[in-house]
Amino acid sequence: MLFDSWQGLARVVIVGLAAYGALILMLRASGKRTLSKMNAFDLVVTVALGSTLATVLLNRSVPLAEGVLALALLVYLQYAITWASVRSERFQSLIKSEPSLLVHDGAYLDQALKRQRVTREEVQAALRESGKTDLAGIASVVLETDGTLSVIAR
Repeated sequence: MLFDSWQGLARVVIVGLAAYGALILMLRASGKRTLSKMNAFDLVVTVALGSTLATVLLNRSVPLAEGVLALALLVYLQYAITWASVRSERFQSLIKSEPSLLVHDGAYLDQALKRQRVTREEVQAALRESGKTDLAGIASVVLETDGTLSVIAR
């Protein structure tokens, strides 16, 4: 169906503006960490926020107040978990993965590449991005917790 009613369109605009504004305010209040590079946990929270916002916008049976409360709960949980992970190494190890060494002293670590599902071509692309052409001058390549590859020259 292409068009249902003007009332439905008006609801999407009004609720969308209010929910989006509330989400922006909550994200700003929760700090820069909420909007930083994402690890797996942050990605899950971001997807959940998007899904919740879409549900609030498109599902007439979800009142704006409940939707904003759901958004606030997700932002608070993300804040609380990152707060706890900064203060407890044990908690942090539950939430975040460790960086993985993929290249050491100019040699590929094939088992680590397989375990992390990274190809040599992806490592080569990271080398080119950092201005290097081969492994000879590379001390290491590390797969970071956010999925980026860090190239460390000798």
